Amino acid sequence: MSEKEDEKVKRGGHHTELYIEVPPTCLPIVYSPEYNITFMGLEKLHPFDAGKWGKVIHFLKEDQFITDDNIVAAREATEEDLLVVHTKRYLSKLKWSLVVATITEIPPVLFLPNFLVQRKVLRPLRTQTGGTIMAGKLAMDRGWAINVGGGFHHCSSDKGGGFCAYADITLAIKFLFERVEGVCRATIIDLDAHQGNGHERDFLEDRRVYIMDVYNRYIYPGDGYAKRAIKRKVELDWGTEDLEYLQKVELHVEGALNEVLPDIIIYNAGTDILDGDPLGGLAISPQGIVKRDEIVFRAARRRGLPILMVTSGGYQKKTARIIADSILNLHQQGLIEGGAAEGAESSLMPLLMSKSVSSGATFNAI
Repeated sequence: MSEKEDEKVKRGGHHTELYIEVPPTCLPIVYSPEYNITFMGLEKLHPFDAGKWGKVIHFLKEDQFITDDNIVAAREATEEDLLVVHTKRYLSKLKWSLVVATITEIPPVLFLPNFLVQRKVLRPLRTQTGGTIMAGKLAMDRGWAINVGGGFHHCSSDKGGGFCAYADITLAIKFLFERVEGVCRATIIDLDAHQGNGHERDFLEDRRVYIMDVYNRYIYPGDGYAKRAIKRKVELDWGTEDLEYLQKVELHVEGALNEVLPDIIIYNAGTDILDGDPLGGLAISPQGIVKRDEIVFRAARRRGLPILMVTSGGYQKKTARIIADSILNLHQQGLIEGGAAEGAESSLMPLLMSKSVSSGATFNAI
């Protein structure tokens, strides 16, 4: 056991494979082919594109922004990792196919043996969850990180829903609080079309976490109890378009970060705000989504704040292209580094050196 690992155990943590040292030749972009859910076509029974994450990577490779060798391979979160947030009772429930069918809103999953459900449905979600936790550490090390998956913001410590089986945002923050010295405050900026009731329930009584949530007021989940955790709530009407949306996003992102300066931003960048999305009910253009992400990253970089982005919801085939275009735009705007060596020498590194790391159905939505 290393000296860092020994110190971490003394602080009450467990051994984890998720806080690994990443070579400086890698960009802080986390992905695994294991993210993608494919099994006998069952994944097509939910509007969610369960191969979206691999398509994003394909487009980024096509545009020669990444290679297989300069991104970070996500690792699956273990049961011990998940127990940092989840109750044993909840994790035991996931051993029942009926429960997973309800959470994923794919009724035929009910009839599958649970060992297949674990392998074909939950393992991809656990790997994405591990990716978000890994990206949290990377964001502190490099100044920014993107998990090409994750953003399961409807799952809390003891309840899943809306295609969200694991509380990856809560887990990433709890890992940072426990394992990274100097991380005492986090801000969640949730710009998915749906209210992020999972992390809101988890941090309801935790003053270390500031939550800003911008969502369609009329759609799932409508969780009034969870709304009590939102410090900056922006409720949108059906069909909200670019001009109004981007003005509100910029105003409230600036307001949130001026109100409380966190040690890290967790940005839930759902693309279900796209015009025509079957679940989001908003009318934002592809260009509007790209601009939205730029606004958030620019606000973070202007203040020297580490930022972790997860991709969350998005229910049209074209969302993968939009996510890739947005990442490319962040690079073109100088908000993320595009070369591996350059990425390792982030402009935030002097600030970050002070933070010492110890190691059938009605469908709802991410």
